[in-house]
Amino acid sequence: MLRNLFLTALTTLVLASASFAGTSVRDDKEKEVKIKTSAICGMCKARIERNLAFEKGVKDASLDVKSKVVTIRYNPGKTDVARLKANISKSGYDAEDLPADQASYDKLPSCCKKGTATHDDH
Repeated sequence: MLRNLFLTALTTLVLASASFAGTSVRDDKEKEVKIKTSAICGMCKARIERNLAFEKGVKDASLDVKSKVVTIRYNPGKTDVARLKANISKSGYDAEDLPADQASYDKLPSCCKKGTATHDDH
């Protein structure tokens, strides 16, 4: 009797573990995040979107130049918000609270640097 109870409990535990494992797979569905940047123009838009396209797990990235917000659809099983912000920073732009990587910022065209008047002619 004790052996049967033990086997029943063990079987229940194994099935419950399999059920939770299935749940984690479902968490890998696509997510969306909006990140405020320091982008100024169309060249900034192209640079940020292109660099994010090479980030593993990114499905789509679209920067609205007027609001300076990039909307990113991504697979959370392959990347996370911290990596996405780091990608933007390494592109030379601020990503909310993460400042632009200085070396990358220094390489930006002058029209893409902070303090430049907003323009869309690029």
